[in-house]
Amino acid sequence: MAGPKDLDPSSSPRALLGAELRHAREKADLSQEELGQRLFVSGSFIGQLEAGTRRMQPEYARMLDEVLGTEDFFARNCRAVAKSKYPEHFAEAAEAEATATEIRQYSTMLIPGLLQTPAYARAVCRAYQPTAPDETIEELVSARIDRARVLDDPTEPLLWAVVDEAALRRTTGGREVMTEALRHVVGLIRRHRVIVQVLPFEAGAHPAMQGPIKLMDFEDAPPLVYFEGVGTGRLEDDPATVRHHRLTYELLSACALSPEKSLALIEEMAQDYAHEEHP
Repeated sequence: MAGPKDLDPSSSPRALLGAELRHAREKADLSQEELGQRLFVSGSFIGQLEAGTRRMQPEYARMLDEVLGTEDFFARNCRAVAKSKYPEHFAEAAEAEATATEIRQYSTMLIPGLLQTPAYARAVCRAYQPTAPDETIEELVSARIDRARVLDDPTEPLLWAVVDEAALRRTTGGREVMTEALRHVVGLIRRHRVIVQVLPFEAGAHPAMQGPIKLMDFEDAPPLVYFEGVGTGRLEDDPATVRHHRLTYELLSACALSPEKSLALIEEMAQDYAHEEHP
């Protein structure tokens, strides 16, 4: 398995930890597969830790210290990596998302997080936590909008989203908020920054009726699939699982409207929201 490219240890605590893991593994004369076997994980998982696409959990840090003879280096330093501005169930996925080269996402009830406006994100976060202090909501909104800065790069990552029509029809935050949100999506599409397809109601039954999917590809690490539920989420790197859900996504995109027809529908819906807000 190809090793990860050199990382800049000053870029983040996780990059430092990944670089140190690779150094310790190579010093112990172990391949990623061999180290993975001793931790009862795959070699690709070790590669993801080294590349910085997966967060090192305390239980693995302790095992690495034992296998690699690094005293308590990884156990001590993984605490810094564990700190995150994102909810616990989503933190690892958000951090992986920031290093992905390609993201494919099916969203069932929401405009995808990377495409949200602050007002839309605020309405969503408030709905999730109706009794939370305003400061808590604003921290969540800020973190969500910060994630979208990955789209500031003109070419990477590739973001291809299939959005269920239900997400666009649900008036989240009011009609003015929806008008702004849909026009924001239109702007990203027209700047050729994202690919968006709408899965219309008329498509009927489809391959992803059980819930949302997010697939992420990386330059120097195996792909991941992320599953999310209410207050829970998990990343999977099992190749068979990733392949299965990649096929699901491809079938789903075949059921959706073309990008051109999707753009026309989103623009039409934005106009409808605007006219209903200001008759």
